[in-house]
Amino acid sequence: MSTPTKAAPTDPGPGAASAAETAYGYRAGRTLPLRVELVRQLKRRRTLVMGAILAVLPFVLVVAFAIGGEPEGPGDRITLMDTATASGANFAAVNLFVSAGFLLVVPVALFCGDTVASEASWSSLRYLLAAPVPRARLLASKLAVGLGLSLAAMVLLPLVALAVGTVAYGWGPLAIPTGGSLAPGTAAQRLVVVVAYIFVSQLVTAALAFWLSTRTDAPLGAVGGAVGLTIVGNVLDAVTALGHWRDFLPAHWQFAWADAVQPNPEWSGMIQGTAVSVTYALVLFALAFRGFARKDVVS
Repeated sequence: MSTPTKAAPTDPGPGAASAAETAYGYRAGRTLPLRVELVRQLKRRRTLVMGAILAVLPFVLVVAFAIGGEPEGPGDRITLMDTATASGANFAAVNLFVSAGFLLVVPVALFCGDTVASEASWSSLRYLLAAPVPRARLLASKLAVGLGLSLAAMVLLPLVALAVGTVAYGWGPLAIPTGGSLAPGTAAQRLVVVVAYIFVSQLVTAALAFWLSTRTDAPLGAVGGAVGLTIVGNVLDAVTALGHWRDFLPAHWQFAWADAVQPNPEWSGMIQGTAVSVTYALVLFALAFRGFARKDVVS
């Protein structure tokens, strides 16, 4: 009786190994849908509080103008603030002007900096990855929702301000401080451009907060770090001794959108600001994805 020969081991190849380890019906692209993540973030208290703050700001300014009278600029120089009560469009532009430097920085840092770090602080991040949600998919979903909420915050403020300002001061052209005005339809189009540019200029803060969120388990550290470094950038931009070095600071171009609300808009400043912001943001987003892919997640 012949002894059966033992079959020689064969190399199953990388495809067979992955097939054996993957559950039937599993699709990486279907994990953590954007709709699920969006609903989760919308239900959070910090989202509701931030939305309420932005929606209340126009009412606060209307009350302030009603109590204090017509706004007055410094000295003989006429600024955008002086035209705040000229029309609803002017009031919306003023709300963006007073908020772009700091107030709108906070929701961007909050929505993009709290997203990953909060999962780590709740000790739920490792369970998401074990679900299994691919790391790149997890970051992409959370980043998309964070940027979407940031954009929604920037759209909410001028929309509410335009409605409140129209009721309080009437619907009319956008009065330009240097003289002239823009028709209501043109003014609305320019305000859309302004909101889009402010969003792009805040991509640096979003990317910085998101990168810090992948590096720490403390949401406050990621949000506070992004806001703090943004403030440092604004301080450095105020140092005129830096000369042309300030051109490489995103903060240097944050109010370049003012050139869009002119009879003959100037786009060069907005183009340079967009290039600077997008460059910094792409580098920071790449660092976030690269670092998280190699991170040992234990929380």
